[in-house]
Amino acid sequence: MHITSNTAQAAPWYTHRWPWFLMLGPALVLVGGVFVTWLALGHPDAMVVDDYYKQGKAINQDLRRDRAASAMHLVLQLRYEGGRLQGRIESFGRPLSAPFTLRLAHPTLPERDLALPVRPDADGRFSVPLPVLEQTHWQVVAEGTLHDWRLAKGWSWPRQRELAIVADPV
Repeated sequence: MHITSNTAQAAPWYTHRWPWFLMLGPALVLVGGVFVTWLALGHPDAMVVDDYYKQGKAINQDLRRDRAASAMHLVLQLRYEGGRLQGRIESFGRPLSAPFTLRLAHPTLPERDLALPVRPDADGRFSVPLPVLEQTHWQVVAEGTLHDWRLAKGWSWPRQRELAIVADPV
């Protein structure tokens, strides 16, 4: 009996396509895991509050300020154009010329929050320089300088070109 031997050697494993194709899935999972770990460690969640009790007390104070705004029948109108935040504030249908603070809170990044001091003229109109307003859903809060009243509402700029905040009726 004659035994035939195959003298042709098989090619090394790394020259074949299938081992590389089978290793592609686990390699992508490893790269994705490293990326997600980098995201989690580099961008901590800013929404978590350390002191829940203080936050609860602050909510009650905010409700008092909301009721004060309702008693004053406050109305605030805002629009952003040409690098300026412009608007008008009224109380009982008449212009309010008292200074107040306008806060724009970014939905996820507290370092992008803005606090703008506003001094309306005798007609209740104001214009505040604001070079860049990021396209996102801002939480707008206007409050008196003595923290005695507060108006708040969400604003999706630029989808909403103008914003009107009307105090809830008493």
